[in-house]
Amino acid sequence: MEDDRTAVIDLLGNAPEWQERALCSQTDPEAFFPEKGGSTREAKRICSRCEVKAECLEYALGHDERFGIWGGLSERERRRLKRRVAV
Repeated sequence: MEDDRTAVIDLLGNAPEWQERALCSQTDPEAFFPEKGGSTREAKRICSRCEVKAECLEYALGHDERFGIWGGLSERERRRLKRRVAV
């Protein structure tokens, strides 16, 4: 079964090559899309060991991803990062 992240990217076109090497593609996608107020700890732990963390974060920022953990950051953390970079 296709995970949520793959489904989102497939809707936009071909998946980036880095996605195949991402640890999240080999784990339970539920951890990367927690319910509101849910823990992001497990997803961030996985991201911290991922070799494509930077590419993932760059993708999320470039595509204005609004949900889930991408590149080790939550949507709120990505918004803060974008604001800091824009200043």
